[in-house]
Amino acid sequence: MTAAPEQTRVLDTVEHATQTPDREQPWAELGLKADEYEEIRRILGRRPTGAELAMYSVMWSEHCSYKSSKVHLRKFGQLPQETPLGKTLAGIGENAGVIDVGQGWAVTFKVESHNHPSYVEPYQGAATGVGGIVRDILAMGARPVAVMDPLRFGPLDAPDTARVLPGIVAGVGGYGNCLGLPNIGGEVVFDDTYLGNPLVNALCVGVLRHEDLHLAHASGAGNQVVLYGARTGGDGIGGVSVLASETFSEDGPAKRPSVQVGDPFMEKLLIECTLELFAAGVVAGIQDLGGAGLSCATSELASAGDGGMHVELSTVPLRDSSLSPEEILMSESQERMMAVVEPARLEAFMAVCGKWDVEAVVVGEVTDGDHLVIDWHGETVVDVPPRSVAHDGPTYERPYARPEWQDALQADTTAALARPSGADELRATLLDVVASPNQADKSWVTDQYDRYVRGNTVLAQPEGAGVVRIDEETHLGVSVATDCNGRFAKLDPYAGAVLALVESYRNVAASGALPLAVTDCLNFGSPEDPAVMWQFERATQGLFDGCRALGIPVTGGNVSLYNQTGETAILPTPVVGVLGVIDDVRTRLRGGFAADGRTVLLLGDTRDELDGSAWSDVAHGHLGGVPPVVDLDAEQALARLLVRSAREALVETAQDLSDGGLGVALAEAVIKHGTGVTVSLDDVAGDPFVALLSESTARAIVTVTPEQAPAFRAAAEAEGVPVRELGTTGGDALDVTGSFSVGADELRTRWAATLPAVLDA
Repeated sequence: MTAAPEQTRVLDTVEHATQTPDREQPWAELGLKADEYEEIRRILGRRPTGAELAMYSVMWSEHCSYKSSKVHLRKFGQLPQETPLGKTLAGIGENAGVIDVGQGWAVTFKVESHNHPSYVEPYQGAATGVGGIVRDILAMGARPVAVMDPLRFGPLDAPDTARVLPGIVAGVGGYGNCLGLPNIGGEVVFDDTYLGNPLVNALCVGVLRHEDLHLAHASGAGNQVVLYGARTGGDGIGGVSVLASETFSEDGPAKRPSVQVGDPFMEKLLIECTLELFAAGVVAGIQDLGGAGLSCATSELASAGDGGMHVELSTVPLRDSSLSPEEILMSESQERMMAVVEPARLEAFMAVCGKWDVEAVVVGEVTDGDHLVIDWHGETVVDVPPRSVAHDGPTYERPYARPEWQDALQADTTAALARPSGADELRATLLDVVASPNQADKSWVTDQYDRYVRGNTVLAQPEGAGVVRIDEETHLGVSVATDCNGRFAKLDPYAGAVLALVESYRNVAASGALPLAVTDCLNFGSPEDPAVMWQFERATQGLFDGCRALGIPVTGGNVSLYNQTGETAILPTPVVGVLGVIDDVRTRLRGGFAADGRTVLLLGDTRDELDGSAWSDVAHGHLGGVPPVVDLDAEQALARLLVRSAREALVETAQDLSDGGLGVALAEAVIKHGTGVTVSLDDVAGDPFVALLSESTARAIVTVTPEQAPAFRAAAEAEGVPVRELGTTGGDALDVTGSFSVGADELRTRWAATLPAVLDA
């Protein structure tokens, strides 16, 4: 009888690797470059074993090692780590950033990408993106309390959008809803460049007391290494680490086995179990298993500790007993955590896991050496310096250059485009913009998310920022917004990143919260294209300069490269999340016109800035020129005014102006409660069209009662914020004096019909 191939296969141990230095290895198939493979051989003084090659391949991937981006990210470490409320408690390099928000509370938040897996398998790709970011938050010792999801797709009516969008939305909603986490905000954006490469960015917010903060490291020789949670299977082998490190072909999805499969009910048990383990004081260090799985958890824990680690891989609980050591190390099966536990506390640790019906197995221990050693049935298959795997991977200074087409793109302004002529054309244009996919009602998406579970959601979609209460006694809360206009970033990547920052900053301030910190998800095309790397370098510099001027730190984030199909790169999309604190969520500000007889005020100056605008896209399919000018001093002044207005009850409602300008903001305010408004644009920009559709920055609209008006105007004057009276709320229409009127019902009908007309077809 002939033995099966797996029975005759020689185990590639360290000893075997030493004895067979010339054995050919599939380093290229695993995504490594020739010089990277030679560097691994130099580090080890021999060829790597198959298991070592698997570890290096996933940990040195673009997604895990940031090898093309870290030279540009180092600058963020130079930002001051102080906020108006205290120090950053944990920053770049940790699982997630942690910010002091006062009263002994801290908040951790982070945004990450799951783009390519979500294209290949929309539901599971999006679901496991949510699961992964939740575990990052959990690993800091925090209870996850809310999620957000900035999403981007190809054209609304494209066949592939019909394939990916429903599955992605269902995945985000299904996983988050099962965890009992409210989805409080995000974005849904459509553009041709995302066809074949949707962006699925997921953000999570967690809450903890200062003393509950935990950092991931494996220290203390003799301490036990425990793997707990779901069993390891064949799903996700090389998943996000490989999928997110290559460019898709134009042939469509073909890597379905590489996408992880999520189980939100297991994750819910894992959350409660982990929080109880932290509370019981039985954990010395902890790490979630996300991208690169066991390869990541073991090497990062050992690298961050003060010794080595020994692991017996054959003790890892498996769903598939046929998995090889290489596959076990590369598997990205979900809902798994790794903990370092003192021997005296191991029994208590296991008891907590048993209470929550979470499987836990000792797989190794911390050693007093300096290597990560992994055995398979007693034979050593990995013996590596852990830093060489986890932290000292390749660093590329990829060439970058301003593309030849950039000057022509910026020279192609909107000046020559036909503008609406007369009141009827202006009315029709505004309705077209309001009903366009990027401005239209997104409730087809957001109604699939539970926004109010846990009972502490104060603001959620369609507000510009989400607000959650974190202390039910004092009503302390936090506000979070994510924003990015990729069209602006294409016109000028530096300005585009700053514009993303200030829009999120403004949205948080417009909710009444003081902006404190930033997380980012930098989505770009192939780093092997000098034009893309120029966009990336300019965007990171813009974000750095903007944060420095605003005085807020970047606490962490994510880089997602190779977002392109064939030669078509996505719009550069540096998504920026801003977190702010509000002392009492009962003072929060919301948008819309809530009552008749209120004075509507426009804050900030309006200029003829229509390049890259929603109007230029909707009316002409045009992208060219330069984005709106950013005035960071004006943004700070506006934010101070809005935060003060919330604290002192100087305004009833507030709404920032961004995509679609004043026209879209007025329309949304009318639609929200059905309360109309009569406005005069004479004092805004000298031209009703510019007044309505310019996208100048540092602007907002507020409503005030007659009693509030004097104090608010005095506060605005003190901050140096220009104020123009637009008109008065009342009636059931948006009435532009001397120009046109459109009823609230017509506005709502046009605004609400766009997504259902396509997605329900």
